[in-house]
Amino acid sequence: MKTYTLTFIRVACACMLLTAACHKNEPNKKLQGNWKSKDSITSLKITDKQFTLDNEAEDYFLKGDTIFTSFEGNLPYTKFVIQKLDEKQLNLLFPDSVAVEFSR
Repeated sequence: MKTYTLTFIRVACACMLLTAACHKNEPNKKLQGNWKSKDSITSLKITDKQFTLDNEAEDYFLKGDTIFTSFEGNLPYTKFVIQKLDEKQLNLLFPDSVAVEFSR
């Protein structure tokens, strides 16, 4: 009886680990799209795989309310913090602590 219990526990743990390893982060559909800053100087395009700021495309990933991009020649990641996000408006805090408002 003990061997069945131990075998069951091992199989259950293996299933949980496999599920966690195979889980893909779903892209945020509200975030994706074309955005323009309120002053129409900065353009932003976000797809499920790329973050394009003023025609400079970079790969990105989301972690909580922060967008991390890879930036060549700088630190491994550049952080953009999402302050507000809805269907029509996006407020981003840039790495130099400047908040920029975008709209669709």
